[in-house]
Amino acid sequence: MNMQLPLSVSTVIPAARSPRSGWQCVSADGRFEVRLTRSPEDIAAAQRLRYQVFYEEMAAEPSPEMAKLGLDFDQFDRLCDHLMVFDRSRAEGEQAVGTYRLLRRSVAEMHGGFYSASEYDLKPMLDYVGIGGGLLELGRSCVHRDYRTNATIQLLWRGISTYVSDHNISFMFGCASFPGINPQDHALALSYLHAHHLPPQEWRVRALPDRYTAMDLMPADQINPRAAVHALPPLIKAYLRLGAYIGDGAVVDHQFGTTDVFILLPVERIAPKYHNRFSPDEGLVQTEYHA
Repeated sequence: MNMQLPLSVSTVIPAARSPRSGWQCVSADGRFEVRLTRSPEDIAAAQRLRYQVFYEEMAAEPSPEMAKLGLDFDQFDRLCDHLMVFDRSRAEGEQAVGTYRLLRRSVAEMHGGFYSASEYDLKPMLDYVGIGGGLLELGRSCVHRDYRTNATIQLLWRGISTYVSDHNISFMFGCASFPGINPQDHALALSYLHAHHLPPQEWRVRALPDRYTAMDLMPADQINPRAAVHALPPLIKAYLRLGAYIGDGAVVDHQFGTTDVFILLPVERIAPKYHNRFSPDEGLVQTEYHA
């Protein structure tokens, strides 16, 4: 999941100005704030939260500089928009409780491509969508352990829903993870994904040859779909409910201690009930724009 680079603090934190760098959604009760941001202070807060979740709570291995700073970072942070949930009742410096990193195609193509390209051949998807097509890479998602509830996830996805609408996004994609680096431990779930959720051949993303791990680890007639769905990580299960496809091949990420799969979600496949649930106009949040 992470691309480890010898970055200095000055490289980690800065973020370019954005026309909507101050856009934010505020919940009705005033406690939670959902902010789309590129400010240095907010990015640093996201990097601290990611470090706590990925490196202190989970099994990721930080670089010496990451460990020294207590930050998870790479060269994509300064290019992306960062969607964040803040709990304003917490102490200053500890208010960031959820984050997603958003990278649009137009930005990625000006700066060397997408993060997912380090694990997957994206060409079939890019060719299918076409030049100028609305693609959005979702990455580095995490939520503070005390806030892993449907309410927090809905706040994040309402922000994503608004972003998708604002930028005419037609496809969202990224990598999601199983814990551990032994795919056989997830044979049932991986085999189910391969058997039931591959995208059409003409835009099927496949793991890079030197990173490809087969997902069809069990014969199709031995897969118990109910048990397989139960074994899926919650985030992957949620993507499937929205209508996501899964790419061909898993990738073992030794630094993060995970087995990754590729998620591809055409916006047109998202059921209306989910559009309504995540819409900022539903009445549970107020939306404000600031220059």
